[in-house]
Amino acid sequence: MVYPLPAVMVSTGDKKGNQNILTVAWTGTVCTNPAMVYISVRPERYSYHMIEESGEFVINLTTEKLARATDFCGVRSGQDVDKWKECHLSAKKAQTLEYAPCIEEAPVNIECKVKEDREAWKSPYVPGGSDGSSGRRSVSE
Repeated sequence: MVYPLPAVMVSTGDKKGNQNILTVAWTGTVCTNPAMVYISVRPERYSYHMIEESGEFVINLTTEKLARATDFCGVRSGQDVDKWKECHLSAKKAQTLEYAPCIEEAPVNIECKVKEDREAWKSPYVPGGSDGSSGRRSVSE
């Protein structure tokens, strides 16, 4: 569990047409059959309500060329800045989702629908173990 994990850019959208990108390091595979992944996003994050409202998100894998954008999207709030514009990224329509777009520049886009939203640890300090995280974890297929 404690090893370097690649950060990903998660793109979100709500029913009003707002879109955002956030950088997530807590992500991974839950199951291979059926295929399920998870992301961990705190409820106070700007994108959380978009995921909660739409039930959708896209995990966009990053590259060395996207390193600067990945960093920027992890330290700025979409409430204050248009990350798409600032990072010169293009939103493209997802094939299976209605609201969350894909990042066109990403080499892989994993389109996800939320299957379960589970509250995990409430404390900012997470005790040792293999099943804890802070915030909420969205499990999707």
